Amino acid sequence: MFEGVFTALVTPFRDGVLDERALVDLVELQVAAGVDGLVPCGSTGESATLSHAEHSRVVEVVVSAARGRVSVLAGTGSNNTREAIALTQHAKEAGADGALLISPYYVKPTQSGIVEHFRAVATETSFPLVIYNIPGRTASNILPETMVRLAEVEQIVGTKESCGDFQQIAELMRIVPDDFTVLSGDDWATLPLLSLGGRGVISVVSNIAPAEMVDLVRAFRSGDLERSRDTYNRLLPLIDVLFCETNPIPVKAAVALRGLILDEIRLPLTPLTAPSRERLQVVMKEFGLL
Repeated sequence: MFEGVFTALVTPFRDGVLDERALVDLVELQVAAGVDGLVPCGSTGESATLSHAEHSRVVEVVVSAARGRVSVLAGTGSNNTREAIALTQHAKEAGADGALLISPYYVKPTQSGIVEHFRAVATETSFPLVIYNIPGRTASNILPETMVRLAEVEQIVGTKESCGDFQQIAELMRIVPDDFTVLSGDDWATLPLLSLGGRGVISVVSNIAPAEMVDLVRAFRSGDLERSRDTYNRLLPLIDVLFCETNPIPVKAAVALRGLILDEIRLPLTPLTAPSRERLQVVMKEFGLL
């Protein structure tokens, strides 16, 4: 249901508040580049620092700007099941096509608790859900056997996989149903995951190089493995520098360097350090982005 390249959008701020005009411009840039979908209010969008009102507004602005030209998979995850239900219901009412929900963080639920959390959201909202597995941020790993249980829930249609363990990912791909979509949650893992049967990526790098990421995925899916590999190798230095500090610090600085947003980020995240900024500028110039 959700396949191809989905851009995990940054959230632009101006003087500490949401910059709606810049957000609309970012959506237009992504649509023009040919991406398949947009993910507002993910970790790249600084969802943890958004108020509920801001979170809702970001989703509304992106849905409105997209105008049905690309899918919108709204970030609605929380470690509070009731809050996750409320955010997901709002995304549905706002016109999003589905919701992306992170595994409950900090509370470290059991595997059964994870299943029941997502089952409750699915039952209450009757909305297509994609499960986000990123143990490095949540302190809980959704195991392949657990994902199979989740795939049995009608509304749960796929997963964004960022566990970083390709043995686990290979086992996941082996045992989940064929119609259950597995997307890469790490830009560096896109090509390897595609080779295992993955169907795309929720990408950070596509904030500044959307056309190249689209080319990588579409070339692979059309059978042009050489082109896909060449594009992947060209992107690797850019991917590397965009994660030189905690995401989304570098990518937000990169988007600002292109003049698309102001270079504003919210605490507890801090601006990109000077050495990293110098490195980022070098890589972006070499890639032709500056």
